[in-house]
Amino acid sequence: MKSYLKHPDAVGGENLLETSSSQESLRVRMEKISQEIENNDFVDAVSAIRKEIELTYLRLDLEEQPLALIAARELFTRAITAGYWHEAVECCDIIFQATEEREGVIALAHGIWLSVTFPVDPELTVAMLQHLVDETPAHADGAAVAAAAANYIVSLRVVDDNKRAELSFFTEQLLGQVARRHSQIEDQEMFAIWVERMELDDPGLFFPRLAQVLEAIVGESWWFDRDKLRERIPPEGVS
Repeated sequence: MKSYLKHPDAVGGENLLETSSSQESLRVRMEKISQEIENNDFVDAVSAIRKEIELTYLRLDLEEQPLALIAARELFTRAITAGYWHEAVECCDIIFQATEEREGVIALAHGIWLSVTFPVDPELTVAMLQHLVDETPAHADGAAVAAAAANYIVSLRVVDDNKRAELSFFTEQLLGQVARRHSQIEDQEMFAIWVERMELDDPGLFFPRLAQVLEAIVGESWWFDRDKLRERIPPEGVS
């Protein structure tokens, strides 16, 4: 399973030889997937699009951003049409990472809306909200709202106890980092006061604020009719 989260201790440390070897391994993997796609040997449509998305992530890893961007745009349209919500969010993730133009942050907002609205893999949802935290100025409330939403979604969606503990630790750390940069919060008592003051303990309050953040990002540039997509929310979806 792909890991979407960025852990601070996972950066750096590669020498040139390791990087070259890693790139060669990625290219071998990409050739194999390209052949599978060309052979069209898939049991269903969702398996095919997942394989194409895997190939597109590999293009990102190999710093082939223009090709990844073109592919992700087309795959996003297919995923939305078919109702493959997780795959549509992955496409948004790729577009966000592939371009520094306004399209990238708009794609991020679309990915967050989809991953919060539909029962998407919680780790991917957390990763999209983490991107928003990283993109938000230190003293803006949007990062706090995003981190609170990430923490809540983990508690709501993750069934496995070990996985919930792992992701909860991650999102709690994320919220703590936001508190430090937002209001210089360092101790647990002040953190609890900050959470209450910011109304981050009530999803009925912070989810509407998250929606406002997304509206501010996208404006009139939504790529789909959200009302029509809401009609397709499964019973277990989160609106």
